[in-house]
Amino acid sequence: MEFKKNDLVTVKIEDMGHDGEGIGKAEGYTLFIKDTVIGDVVEAKIMKMKKNYGYARLVRVLEASKDRTEPKCSVARACGGCQLQFLTYEKQLEFKKNKVVGNLERIGGFSDISVEKVMGMENPWRYRNKAQFPVGKDKEGNLITGFYAGRTHSIIPNTNCYLGVEVNEEILNAVLDYMRENHVEPYDEVTGKGLVRHILIRYGFKTKEIMVCIIINGRKIPNAAGLVEKLKDISGMTSITLNVNTKRNNVILGNEILSLWGKEYITDYIGEVKYQISPLSFYQVNPVQTEKLYGTALEYAGLTGKEIVWDLYCGIGTISLFLAQKAQKVYGVEIVPAAIEDARKNAELNGIDNAEFFVGKAEEVLPAKYKEDGVYADVIVVDPPRKGCDGALIETMLSMKPERIVYVSCDSATLARDLKVLCEKEYQVEKVAVCDMFPGSVHVETVVLMMYCGDKRK
Repeated sequence: MEFKKNDLVTVKIEDMGHDGEGIGKAEGYTLFIKDTVIGDVVEAKIMKMKKNYGYARLVRVLEASKDRTEPKCSVARACGGCQLQFLTYEKQLEFKKNKVVGNLERIGGFSDISVEKVMGMENPWRYRNKAQFPVGKDKEGNLITGFYAGRTHSIIPNTNCYLGVEVNEEILNAVLDYMRENHVEPYDEVTGKGLVRHILIRYGFKTKEIMVCIIINGRKIPNAAGLVEKLKDISGMTSITLNVNTKRNNVILGNEILSLWGKEYITDYIGEVKYQISPLSFYQVNPVQTEKLYGTALEYAGLTGKEIVWDLYCGIGTISLFLAQKAQKVYGVEIVPAAIEDARKNAELNGIDNAEFFVGKAEEVLPAKYKEDGVYADVIVVDPPRKGCDGALIETMLSMKPERIVYVSCDSATLARDLKVLCEKEYQVEKVAVCDMFPGSVHVETVVLMMYCGDKRK
């Protein structure tokens, strides 16, 4: 039977894709169907067709899988930020482990990969210490905030995301009340007019400190004192700021911070290390899992107090300062100047004097230091962006021949690619751990220990 767009079909879901979509067949024709899980039998509407496969939209579940669960969030399907919220948490962890192993086998060419541990959460809700909410209007002209629907800039109204802390809802409602009372308009991406673009909230899980930063299309807001009055008495409120972003682009934050009340930062801890966090700071959003992730990286680094360690893509020094507790010396490299400034402040804040930080691209700084200054490393830790490590950086690591390379990855596909190169040149994979930093989503973090197995006299 030949299908056409808009046909209704019955499909049994037999697999899941990397983006969390269900995969099944209708009379031999493969369909990808979002919001379905393995074992579901569903009615779906074909939306897009290619020669050998197509995409369909879930109409209704005819027979639910034993692994299907009711989403906690009422807008989970419309929002799309939690691609796996329909799947039981146990099966989410299984999906993520299989995703990592699959990429290592398919892309990296590794066989019989054994994952040492899968680090899940005891409570996979309310784990985010940071949230950014766009502000706009609905079709009736009412002020709303929430999240963009997948691959759009249409806001799904929601002030109570179950991934964020509960106080977020109180803060969002206070800001929206302020805007209504003072006739403050939200930013319109089409016209470039309007004032309030986003509301950024950060929360210190251990300190209970709260930061609210309003991103605006200008340099001031009307009746700023009124906004402060609504927010300052919320328990834990520490910092209220404005962020100036007058550019017509999709970047959320500008570079300038204007203080309205309190400090320009909050503080929080990962383990015993204290961090100062500004609106512009990169800081892992799940502190509970970050402690597990960095603890594993520290374990894999195998430090005895005598090692020279290079931490590449170091951000505000989160991993660097963890490592510095047990290393002789740690050097951190990060391209963002503000992040390095934060890293140096954080080292001083913790009384850590064996960590040094450099501004620049890791793929430029390390090769230059190696060739010009003859630096070496016993351990190299890399935590690159999704695109993975630059080729020049990998070549330098291979030339330096550190005993251990600890690779922290947010994309197991580029991880597999990079490990393949390293293992072709005198390294071998010793340990692999999977950490669920973002329950409900398809995102997964991986930590890999690689050991040098060649001849250093070459």
